[in-house]
Amino acid sequence: MNPAFSLCVYCGSRTGADPGFATAAAAVGRWIGRQGGQLVYGGGNNGLMGVMANAALEAGARVVGVIPRSMVEREWAKQDCTELHIVDNMHQRKSLMAERADAFLAMPGGIGTFEEFFEAWTWKQLGFHRKPVGLFDLGGYYQPLLQFLQQSVDSGFMSEWQMELLTIGDDLEALLEKLVEAARSSPGGVDTAEI
Repeated sequence: MNPAFSLCVYCGSRTGADPGFATAAAAVGRWIGRQGGQLVYGGGNNGLMGVMANAALEAGARVVGVIPRSMVEREWAKQDCTELHIVDNMHQRKSLMAERADAFLAMPGGIGTFEEFFEAWTWKQLGFHRKPVGLFDLGGYYQPLLQFLQQSVDSGFMSEWQMELLTIGDDLEALLEKLVEAARSSPGGVDTAEI
């Protein structure tokens, strides 16, 4: 049976200092399962990634993990994913995740999460895909980043329309609903030949 939607989630391979991060990651996994969706993520079993994937599987969601061969042992690849794709490098990882997703969501995380989020956003502004890109601002985690991005707009290095490409929120369920609704109303494939 085909999933109702496929959500690519970027999040930390650590759980972070606040237990609320793990609580939110589990909530994302459960929500995807309740809605009959599919989780696409980085294939790890550690940190928020593992918490979210476990919750999604327990809630009946399909879980697609994509992880580079060199990171399988370091991130303890989640072997019980519905699909686990082991690829050669990060470029293949991100390209396959984007290809399998209808929408993207960045949760709290570190440098890897930031890099994946910025790439999905960049690809959208360049027209390589038309899929919604969301940022979950849990407890104000991303407020300093958002302030810096506004500084980039004010300094003339970005335009407001680029900021408007993002769906930003601190209410998890409302944000997830917006992303899925936007994906359904404006589907857009990833042209991997252009990436």
